[in-house]
Amino acid sequence: MTRQLFGTNLVAMVTPMNPDGTLSEPGLTSLVDHLLATGCDGLVVAGTTGEAPTLTDAETTQLIRAVTTQADGRARVIAGIGTYDTAATIRRAHAAEEAGADALLLVTPYYSRPTQAGVVAHCLAVADATSLPVMLYDVPARTGLAMDAATLIELAAHPNIRAVKDAKGDLFEAMTVMAGSPLAYYCGIDDLNLPYLASGAVGVVSVIGNLVADRNAALIDAVHTSDLPKAREIQRSLLPLTAAIMQTAQGATLTKAALTELGIIPHATPRLPLLEPPAPQLRRLAQVLASHPEIGNRTTRPVPRRLPTTRTSSVHAPAS
Repeated sequence: MTRQLFGTNLVAMVTPMNPDGTLSEPGLTSLVDHLLATGCDGLVVAGTTGEAPTLTDAETTQLIRAVTTQADGRARVIAGIGTYDTAATIRRAHAAEEAGADALLLVTPYYSRPTQAGVVAHCLAVADATSLPVMLYDVPARTGLAMDAATLIELAAHPNIRAVKDAKGDLFEAMTVMAGSPLAYYCGIDDLNLPYLASGAVGVVSVIGNLVADRNAALIDAVHTSDLPKAREIQRSLLPLTAAIMQTAQGATLTKAALTELGIIPHATPRLPLLEPPAPQLRRLAQVLASHPEIGNRTTRPVPRRLPTTRTSSVHAPAS
């Protein structure tokens, strides 16, 4: 049932932008087409990789509507809504639901660092305010606050809280929560996709999936069919890309650079405070892409090297 709510092969989508910082509609259309063609069944919009902190509420709503319309039921659309303000998060949950999202991604309140009781109260208030299924997002490296196992198990009692995106990397705790609750686990660290899947996670929320959703699909299938030798082979083949994207700089910026190099989006522009990657990191990334022609499904699907861009009239880039 959880697989139907969220999918299994989820991608934390980047948000394509024009050089002036506005949203790129052609880039978004091309990216969604690419992800659907390569086996992604869950599109995470306005998450960390989507540069959510820099998006206005109007832009977030626009993205959800556009992706939902284009996906047209071929993949679930999961909207990032979390902030450190419970009332604002509830407003964003309502807006995402009205815009057509299939599910919500709720990150731990950041910056204010509430107690575990405060985390529970925050999450329950949001879950009470929506009819959509909720995926919790535990990413202490970014929020400064981890969800305890007891907190996760307590939250699992709410009928709308159905899953966790685990970017904490504590595999023993993840197995403990899986054993003690009905929460479905999704690995949120590309480095650890195989061990999480082998330990009971139902799927992944992947950054490198922007480029290799087809390989992630094969990995998930290999684990679920108990073909661990094949799963290890796939994971090992993804190590160079994972290292180039996730272990050298900010994942969103390097993913945008790779997607631009492959012709899937027209520009690699991020919004401040993120910057485009420096030349040494781009050279390393280019070497990985050149030595692995299967990345981006280039061996089976031609992609345009550049796409026309238009300024989105309904949104405005933040002043830089």
